[in-house]
Amino acid sequence: MSFDLRFVAGQGDIDELGHVNNAVWVRWIQDIATAHWQATAPAEHVAAYVWVVTRHEIDYRGNVALGQGVTAETWVGTPKGARFDRHVRFTGDDGRVKVEAVTTWALVDRATGKVLRVRPEIAAPFLTPAGSPNP
Repeated sequence: MSFDLRFVAGQGDIDELGHVNNAVWVRWIQDIATAHWQATAPAEHVAAYVWVVTRHEIDYRGNVALGQGVTAETWVGTPKGARFDRHVRFTGDDGRVKVEAVTTWALVDRATGKVLRVRPEIAAPFLTPAGSPNP
């Protein structure tokens, strides 16, 4: 199941080339991932677990300037042990994809700090009925 969030480039997001800095895209990826988790997971899961990034793969396809907006869409793949891949696509107001990313996240127990296997009941709210990510 996908989740959307809108971002608008502010003054602090812009680099010396006049567009959104690469580090900001990483922050926005984290922001939408966190918002998706908090909006979709049951409260007891949010209280018990936290996710940490283990890998980012980002393709920059276009630029976004000050005041321009993008709609971010995210969805997750099928878990693999303690991890799953999260897909993120940022589409500009012009309808063009600006950035696409696949990030890998690991599930961590808040109380112990230990990495945990992603159990079916934790993943279920995030997966499409067929168990595969959205296109």
